[in-house]
Amino acid sequence: MEKKLDCKGMACPLPVVTAKKAMEEFTEEGIVEVVVDNDTAVQNLLKLAAKSNFAAASEKKSDEEFVVRIEVKPDAGAEKNENEKKSGPTTVVISSATMGSGDDELGKNLMKAFIFALTNVTPTPDNIIFYNGGAHLTVEGSASLEDLKNLEKAGVNIMTCGTCLNFYGIAEKLQVGQVSNMYDIAQTMADSGLVIRP
Repeated sequence: MEKKLDCKGMACPLPVVTAKKAMEEFTEEGIVEVVVDNDTAVQNLLKLAAKSNFAAASEKKSDEEFVVRIEVKPDAGAEKNENEKKSGPTTVVISSATMGSGDDELGKNLMKAFIFALTNVTPTPDNIIFYNGGAHLTVEGSASLEDLKNLEKAGVNIMTCGTCLNFYGIAEKLQVGQVSNMYDIAQTMADSGLVIRP
């Protein structure tokens, strides 16, 4: 079985997400061949293959065309996943509408890409907590609402700090998840086996 994917022109993390979905469709050994237009995408695809215990190789065809071939073996990652079972829930904590510091426009784009990426990671997080500026991401007008609603449908518990919603005057605009309080937020974080802060 062989699948060819043209991911040229796709912004991060779409080449990885597209390749991951294609790999998951394999029921027998085969090859996923991904064409991308930058070296960053190549490195991300090679990391995806390594994380899944799949062999992979890349070839530079030109300055704007790279080919990554991933040897998919559906059972190769099973033992690794079994050994990586976590000791408690995974909680993502988002305290800002932007990711990182520096340029705010870039930060907004990075946060949107991060939340989209969460819809495709395996397993999905158990909880996502929003507080302070992060509360803006769960209300009307947020560019991440569709992805957050998809995460909620997938069983992710989404909590937004009620004090924060009230402070910013956006409590009535909440579109996804539930209004929470600092005790529940602190307890959820304390009970977690892994807390991720982007």
